[in-house]
Amino acid sequence: QVQLVESGGGLVQAGGSLRLSCAASGTRFSINAMGWYRQAPGKQRDMVAILTSGGSTKYADSVKGRFTISRDNAKNTVYLQMNSLKPEDTGVYYCSLNWGVAWGRGTQVTVSS
Repeated sequence: QVQLVESGGGLVQAGGSLRLSCAASGTRFSINAMGWYRQAPGKQRDMVAILTSGGSTKYADSVKGRFTISRDNAKNTVYLQMNSLKPEDTGVYYCSLNWGVAWGRGTQVTVSS
């Protein structure tokens, strides 16, 4: 059974940085695409960043140039480095395997102005 556990969220001022981590178990991590999604209050869950097993990346337009997704296959972990954070980045950030096959429980990110 696949398990994804996110960590690293918190409260940060606008302009600050956070790094989210997602530890995976129960799967051959290296062969899967991993992604980060976020859900703001009252809104749908949207894709933030995707990283395929081959190293290709895709980012939401709103985070390009500020966020970076990466993975450490030896640690079965995917990361999201978030820089120059804005209040509109606030939300619950979820880790996902293979475009929604499995989800973590999420970690809250709050950016104050």
